[in-house]
Amino acid sequence: MGLNREPTVALNNTGRAAKPEYPPCALVIFGGAGALSHRKLLPALYNLALDGDLPEKVAIVCFSMEEMNDESYRAFAHDAIQKNSRRPIHEQEWNGFARTLRFVRGRFNEPADYRTLRTQLETVDREAGTEGNRVYYFAIPPSFIETCANALHDANMIRPPDGPGTFSRVVVEKPIGRDLASSAAINDRIAAHFDEGQIFRIDHYLGKETVENLMVLRFANSIFEPLWTSRFIDHVQITVAEEEGVGARAPYYESAGALRDMVQSHILQVLSIIGMEPPRSTAADSVRDTKLDVLQSIRPFGDEDIEKYAIRGQYGAGLVGGVPASAYLEEGGVAAGSQVETFVALRCWIDNWRWAGVPFYLRTGKRLSKRASEIAIYFKSVPRILYNSNPRAHLAPNILTIRIQPNEGLAVHIISKVPGPQARLQQVAVDFHYATSTPEAYETLLRDIILGDQTLFMRRDSVEASWQLVDPILDAWKETPGEIPVYSAGSWGPLEAALMMAADGRSWRVL
Repeated sequence: MGLNREPTVALNNTGRAAKPEYPPCALVIFGGAGALSHRKLLPALYNLALDGDLPEKVAIVCFSMEEMNDESYRAFAHDAIQKNSRRPIHEQEWNGFARTLRFVRGRFNEPADYRTLRTQLETVDREAGTEGNRVYYFAIPPSFIETCANALHDANMIRPPDGPGTFSRVVVEKPIGRDLASSAAINDRIAAHFDEGQIFRIDHYLGKETVENLMVLRFANSIFEPLWTSRFIDHVQITVAEEEGVGARAPYYESAGALRDMVQSHILQVLSIIGMEPPRSTAADSVRDTKLDVLQSIRPFGDEDIEKYAIRGQYGAGLVGGVPASAYLEEGGVAAGSQVETFVALRCWIDNWRWAGVPFYLRTGKRLSKRASEIAIYFKSVPRILYNSNPRAHLAPNILTIRIQPNEGLAVHIISKVPGPQARLQQVAVDFHYATSTPEAYETLLRDIILGDQTLFMRRDSVEASWQLVDPILDAWKETPGEIPVYSAGSWGPLEAALMMAADGRSWRVL
């Protein structure tokens, strides 16, 4: 089950989705010998190759500073796939994939090395038939983005967006800035050399099968869309919970925190899909226009809202799965007395006709009780008559839960009678889950990049609208740091988050 995007999916004469025509392409990974490539990109590309979802004429070129050649880079890729692929490596398929891999040693700030890269890509065009098509994947720190974009331009390696026949695209990983001003600056630097239609701002959450299926769930099923309004929905909860701590990412987390790392990107993007109106079509800009409308309709946070409905916390020592876990302040790379938040809970309002009066509760955190990402749509209770007339035994509400990870799927929680002579009622779940392994998010996103489909990628205006929402919260926390609430590792976050819900007469769903 996936999102049918107009530009890329055709039907064959059986009515089934046919394989799209993949254009010849050279994928150049800046930082291709780094951690992201090892954990995600190379395994994803290998799985695409297994599925026949790479172009027949393709080359994967690593541009990085390590002491490697083609042979040692292929060994690096083999190790990456062995350790991180969702499917085991098969030597016959591996041999074919390995032939697509090339390595160019180069420094990101050295013009001569870009001339070497250009010469190698011209050789690839002749040998692999990639026809001058380029995807530049910046798997690099944000501080290098301007350097690499300028160098590609100066080496005449970027084709104009309206040029005949060939294409140049650039892929940028989050975080895109740390606030609105820095995000706009990064976007300006990319836009100096790439048109918006050439820029793919990647958020791996949008490539998850369950997230991709949200539009299908809403707009391909008549039982849901008529109920998807304030008339029937009481509130919405979006949870992204992680068991693990910051680990080796502590230096990054010290400069980011949970609000920047998870809310500004992943969670607000999911909220925009849940809250969007039906788009005119499934074309990329039609979908992204409609998502932007939601982000621009979220009520800005005032000072009083931040105090009451923007809750932060930091994990202390505790037990996670019965195993002792250290406090955040005890993690390597964390500054003494750090006030960085590892937990955030927000209450948001979408001020439009569909969602007027429906609160959206968002929460995310490290070192919580379990790893789980879920959207829960709480429907309004039935009237206080008939089966709901007992004031001491309220019926549980109907809930639609959409599990993003793990155990991807969805469930409808309804009230049913317990078998027997008495009218005893209970909540039961009608549950659906994916029976087979779903593609990893990076597989979906890399495939779409090669096809030129931007549906699942963030547009500049969407990124900056998200920063406009969270900047006042970040500023308020910076100006009045106070004493950050501490929650025990293995819990569901600080008490203040539960009290925020209780003040509204609600509670967080137990996952």
